[in-house]
Amino acid sequence: MGAQLENNLLKEYIKTGVTGFDSLFSRGIPKGSSVIICGGTGSGKTNFCLQVLNNQASQGKKCFYISFEESDERIKQHMQDFGWDPNKLINEGNLKIKRFLTNEIYYDDKKSDQDIQAMMAKESDPILMELEPFAFTDDLGFKPDFIVIDTLTAISSSFTGKEQSYRFYIERLFRFFEKINCTTFLIVETKQIPKIYSPTGVEEFLADGVIVFYNYRKGNTRDTAIEILKMRGEKHQKKIVEMKITDLGVVVYPEKEITENF
Repeated sequence: MGAQLENNLLKEYIKTGVTGFDSLFSRGIPKGSSVIICGGTGSGKTNFCLQVLNNQASQGKKCFYISFEESDERIKQHMQDFGWDPNKLINEGNLKIKRFLTNEIYYDDKKSDQDIQAMMAKESDPILMELEPFAFTDDLGFKPDFIVIDTLTAISSSFTGKEQSYRFYIERLFRFFEKINCTTFLIVETKQIPKIYSPTGVEEFLADGVIVFYNYRKGNTRDTAIEILKMRGEKHQKKIVEMKITDLGVVVYPEKEITENF
């Protein structure tokens, strides 16, 4: 009991700085957690990640945004649309934004799924998938405290027909982020009202946390909402609450619980 209390006291937690969101936690997101950020188109998940990225970098944390879809300039423009200054954060050495192509994700395509299964069964085998080629090929000049991967969906698509290879890669990916003690948000595209929160369903079990963004129909309009589905090692409120995307960023209303039956 005493050892557990001591471990809890030694734990570090991060605050997102997103208005209203942090009050859904007892303390915050445990540092070093890998968190799936999932939802449909227009649900606010990318805006949320950029807002947390901006807040962390503004506090002097070293942040890295990895994009597989939009260019560096488009990402910076999205931030500027909310009144944030990514160039200032980049010049201060607290932010790096880099676009990668999905074919830059390394895996040995000469290996069959049967080969992968055999390797997974032998812990002594060398690591097949190196993680650094897409995460750290470019010399960052710092050890990141916070990483956003946009998107995990794009990564999974590069492994089409190689399900075992993808699973092995993802397991190594989560272990890698745990090893470097880096808090990581992994964006996932889902249906507007998701029932599965990751590309294969496996990722949500490997992740420490899952935050779900909803874009749901209400009469003739659409509203957005947010839910902390899972956060390992931290107490949190278990409810879906209202969320708005404003000119200044995402705002969460923890007192406004959504009662609609999705």
